[in-house]
Amino acid sequence: MKCSRLFALIFTCSVMLSITSCKDFSNKVLGKGNLKDTITEQLKVEEKIPHLLDRWDSLQKNQILFTVDSLHPISVRQQKRELKDSLRKAFDRHPKHIYLTFDDGPLIGSAFIDSIAKEKNIKVSVFLIGKHANMSKGRKRDLARYESNHLVACYNHSYTHANNQYSRFYNNPQKAFADFEKNETDLNLKHKIVRLPGRNIWIYDNVRKIDLKNGASTADLLHKNGYTIYGWDVEWRLNSVTGAPIQSQESTLSHIRNYMNNKSSMVPNNVVFLMHDDMFQTKKGQQELSLLIDALKSEGYQFEFMQDYPIKY
Repeated sequence: MKCSRLFALIFTCSVMLSITSCKDFSNKVLGKGNLKDTITEQLKVEEKIPHLLDRWDSLQKNQILFTVDSLHPISVRQQKRELKDSLRKAFDRHPKHIYLTFDDGPLIGSAFIDSIAKEKNIKVSVFLIGKHANMSKGRKRDLARYESNHLVACYNHSYTHANNQYSRFYNNPQKAFADFEKNETDLNLKHKIVRLPGRNIWIYDNVRKIDLKNGASTADLLHKNGYTIYGWDVEWRLNSVTGAPIQSQESTLSHIRNYMNNKSSMVPNNVVFLMHDDMFQTKKGQQELSLLIDALKSEGYQFEFMQDYPIKY
């Protein structure tokens, strides 16, 4: 009887030690979580890698090798077209991102931009001119509205806007750089994000796109000193005399749709949309912007800040 009890005790202890040892082994090999947790974390990491964008960029840069099968010949041109179409469809399964950007404020239309961001509950990005902010008490109030609105992100568009003499401004990169630095200091800007006056230049990550060489040296100097430079994909042009929008909101919406659907923006599924504050100083301009925002919302566009550009898939 005593022997059987002793045998039972030894067996129980052996089982408990085995369980403990297995648990310790699992923790050492897999970490404190279990195997399911480890696989889940790995999948999350893989989801963050922008596979679609990498494939799209490789196609655009002709870095993908296509071969023609002699038994079932399909031309390289057709293969490229089919791959491009399949990538477009894959992008279409992801959200559409729009960046509403307003240049040259604070100006008369700035108060409306601030209020419509609140009314529609959308994010907007404003590229500010320090000289305009110091023109009057009214413009300072507009700046203060922007700064206190969590739906408005403020960025750098230079202090003087080159006094609208762009070639002369960019011919002296050091002086132009100092102009942006002054704007950052005077307006207490939090983000080192810039849009160059009169130039559609992009320098971010591994991207460098220059429209006019005259501004390239200034852009490179800014980037070397920690600034990110963004241009735009679609512009809603304004009448330089009246400040009113030139195109209708229907025409502008169609333009945005084309860039989104054809994936012809700088980054697929991301459209950077340029406007100017003084376009919205009249009731007509304000109504047009309101209608455009409603249309974009109804089509499922998500409104983003430029500091979050680009959102990759």
